[in-house]
Amino acid sequence: MLLRGVLLAVQALQLAGALDLPAGSCAFEENTCGFDSVLQFQPWFLNEEGHYIYVDTSFAKQGEKAVLLSSDLQAEEWSCLRLVYQITASSRFLSDTSRLNLYVRFEDESFDRLLWSAKEPSDSWLIASLDLQNSSKKFKILIEGVLGQGNTASIALFEIKMTTGYCIECDFEENHLCGFVNRWNPNVNWFVGGGNIRNSPSILPQDHTFKNELGHYMYVDSVYVKHFQEVAQLISPMTTAPMSGCLSFYYQLQQGNDNIFSLYTRDGAGLYEEIWKMDKPGNGVWNLAEVEFSAPYPMEVIFEVAFNGPKGGYVALDDISFSPVHCQNQTELPFSAMEASCDFEEDLCNFYQDKEGPGWTRVKVKPNMYRAGDHTSGIGYYLLANTKFTSQPGYIGRLYGPSLPGNLQYCLRFYYAIYGFLKMSDTLAVYIFEENHVVQEKIWSVLESPRGVWMQAEITFKKPMPTKVVFMSLCKSFWDCGLVALDDVMVQLGSCSSPEGLPPPPGECTFEQDECAFTQERRNRSSWHRRRGETPTSYTGPKGDHTTGVGYYMYIEASHMVYGQKAHLLSWPLRGVTGKHCLTFFYHMYGAGTGLLSVYLKRAGDSEESLLWRRRGEQSISWLRALIEYSCESQHQVIFEAIRGVSIRSDIAIDDVKFQAGPCSGNNIFPNYILLIEKGFCNRLKS
Repeated sequence: MLLRGVLLAVQALQLAGALDLPAGSCAFEENTCGFDSVLQFQPWFLNEEGHYIYVDTSFAKQGEKAVLLSSDLQAEEWSCLRLVYQITASSRFLSDTSRLNLYVRFEDESFDRLLWSAKEPSDSWLIASLDLQNSSKKFKILIEGVLGQGNTASIALFEIKMTTGYCIECDFEENHLCGFVNRWNPNVNWFVGGGNIRNSPSILPQDHTFKNELGHYMYVDSVYVKHFQEVAQLISPMTTAPMSGCLSFYYQLQQGNDNIFSLYTRDGAGLYEEIWKMDKPGNGVWNLAEVEFSAPYPMEVIFEVAFNGPKGGYVALDDISFSPVHCQNQTELPFSAMEASCDFEEDLCNFYQDKEGPGWTRVKVKPNMYRAGDHTSGIGYYLLANTKFTSQPGYIGRLYGPSLPGNLQYCLRFYYAIYGFLKMSDTLAVYIFEENHVVQEKIWSVLESPRGVWMQAEITFKKPMPTKVVFMSLCKSFWDCGLVALDDVMVQLGSCSSPEGLPPPPGECTFEQDECAFTQERRNRSSWHRRRGETPTSYTGPKGDHTTGVGYYMYIEASHMVYGQKAHLLSWPLRGVTGKHCLTFFYHMYGAGTGLLSVYLKRAGDSEESLLWRRRGEQSISWLRALIEYSCESQHQVIFEAIRGVSIRSDIAIDDVKFQAGPCSGNNIFPNYILLIEKGFCNRLKS
């Protein structure tokens, strides 16, 4: 079992209680070290004999929360937060178990960021290792326990420890092995070597860290192998923050052994990739290995030894470390996926065309019944191909992206809109060209699509050779040559369809799953409604959502309301912080009788709302972006208010709401005035 390697955690952490722990750490021996229960929730209890704190169903009911909050912390250097915990559940209710969540609360953000979550019950203590990127911002750690069903449901914390360094690093001197675990095999496994105990028939080395017999390392020995091709795997904690640089470690092999020592990465979907293999015979001394390592998305590192002969010998491992700079044998600069992304607002970025003349043209148009505005803001630029005035029958327009390094997995996302074609098949296709342009492969093409709607496409691909993404638009004949629009191309490392993980970033809502952190005072026919596709009334409302074209948005249905009737959508209470904040959202106000859309800020305890932003009447047939810059140092809510206009053609919709720390940046912020609402309270900048 993967968890067998953590069974020593209890023994190790009992000793840790006597040590001076760094800030943000606690062994829960005599007190909670500055971690306090938040009063409006259930309290955490310190065990009478020390060792841990807990919450269970003898003090609280199913679904109730217990929240633990740290004092102010700072991590100006990259840090690793380790949490030793246990979740227990009744066997009758394994489908509705308790959940343990860990959040980071930055001083300038209104929302808490969910960093990690677990709900798997266990009979033993488990270890979670969480990377904290270096930052000058102060923050707090917030630990939330949510009780599940059953009379024996409980959550316990044994230790919290925050140390400088990367979670993937380890010298194996602590018994919990830095969160590394052995994938249990009945015949061959990684063991802890060194110390005063010599439990192997082989003559094992001194450790590398202290260079004596008291230090520790990991080793795997063939004396336990019963069958050839047995494999032992030592698995690192999963990375939780993007990192790239040089992974180094020391290893030792017996001379003349029959084994294969390799290093793999494995992502959340279980995809393996070999990044290093021992290619020289063992020499009985500690050897340094340096491996270029990139983890733009969560992944594990796996040290694997496979025995394939009678003289397997042993393999030893020690002092795994990481540096954010490249290894000495690497000189090339790291690839940034953003180099292959573009919203076309300023220029073509790193994209280009292979021929003179208008193939793909960067345009900015006024939205109308026949052509929508761009996807980025509704009033910006996008690319347009295959107009009847610039193309000839059989014309092909190619748009090339920059070179992408080989042997990496990529997620390509972009938005497209099709107008006027009789047959839509292959009007837009995406190809992969190898560097020599000899090998071409079509990886996506339009089959059928709603006309005039910005649709999102997602493609995951991986090629061994450097490649370029090519967008190809075909004008089949003069009589069947419409318009193809392209916008917001984004390339990211990793798979588009990542496995179940953390929810979207805090303060963001696309309404794809639910209404997120928004509530309504009442719910009836005249409330805000979540919908996909067109609204029921013609000549009003959007044709599709802004997020994907086929997803969900929130809107008011004017035919269910009377003139002047209001619908309110309220955010959950937001924590007041110093500094500016930016609220971004997309709105759709199309229809001859369109009414009023307003955004208000309401401070806790106040009966009056303050107007932040307003639009009146028909605005566009396209989704438009709004940017609202405001500040508020006390707890508050943001309210979206829609008022029905003079006719049933006055549907109003919103989508893709996002709260961000810091000032807004964009091309449609209009600072008309600044209103101060009492000194030291909330102020706003209308856009």
